[in-house]
Amino acid sequence: MRVVVSLDVEEEGLFSGRYASTGCGVRNVALLERLAPLSDELGFPLTLFCAHSVLTNAAACRTLERLRDRHGAEIAAHLHHWSTPPLTADRGAGAPTRTHLLDRDLLRRRLTSLFEAGRAFNGAPLVSFRMGRWDLKNCVRPLLAEQGVTLDSSVCPLRQHKDGPDHFLAPADPYWVDGATPDGEALLEAPITQIPLFRPLPALWRALVRDVPRRDRFHFWGALSANPFWHGPRVMRAAALLHRARGGKTLSIFWHSSELMPGGSPQTPDQKAADAHVEKIFSFFRWLRERLPVVGVTAAGLRAEAPGLAFPHRPAGPGDW
Repeated sequence: MRVVVSLDVEEEGLFSGRYASTGCGVRNVALLERLAPLSDELGFPLTLFCAHSVLTNAAACRTLERLRDRHGAEIAAHLHHWSTPPLTADRGAGAPTRTHLLDRDLLRRRLTSLFEAGRAFNGAPLVSFRMGRWDLKNCVRPLLAEQGVTLDSSVCPLRQHKDGPDHFLAPADPYWVDGATPDGEALLEAPITQIPLFRPLPALWRALVRDVPRRDRFHFWGALSANPFWHGPRVMRAAALLHRARGGKTLSIFWHSSELMPGGSPQTPDQKAADAHVEKIFSFFRWLRERLPVVGVTAAGLRAEAPGLAFPHRPAGPGDW
């Protein structure tokens, strides 16, 4: 089973509900070096989905450079469109406009800014992508192809967001979607691994529950994942074991860079909590290495292997996945 360990590497303040367009702090990025032993000692290289605010910050880029060059991390793209130029003067302080409702040309220009910043730092194009707030509908994917994206990881199964994307019935394993880059490379969708306790539950819940916020609550009681900031160690282990038992080929785990920072999120109020999270992460990956036949890969590494892994084309079903 391939294991992709990814982080959304981004500015601080998002867990307070602020979506600042400017003046975004990125001190949290320096803390990512604590995770280097995941690659060096346990064999799980990191995929770092970086926002524009990170890719254009000199201190953050020095950390990214060390993680890439010394520890095998992949630098990938993460769009926070509200803080990516060109900025607009009329944006309020509330939640950002959903991407499918943005002016198409404005969204294209913001994606271009992000990928140009990524290329300037990385010295090569960024080929893996995740949309901020899981805010990806099918209509946005052609813009990713224009930027040369060959793997997207913007789908979180068993989630549906009001006025946003519906990923509720998305598969937990990767699948191919329509569209290709200008070079003819197909797009692989690699969802976060989040699985139901019982396979029939999602379809039943979707049929019974029409209210979107209530439907999304399934995420809190009927789902398992190995995300260390969503679930405890027992659930994380159960998710890995059950996904493997159901034939899963890829275990995709993620968290946010600011969740490692004291005061950066509700789950990490202080240094003691930050240290406990780091120990929890390493304990899980040590267990995973000992218990299951796994191979750590970056997102780009997974995409390179994908033609030989017999991933299916997108199954039929409702939603924006």
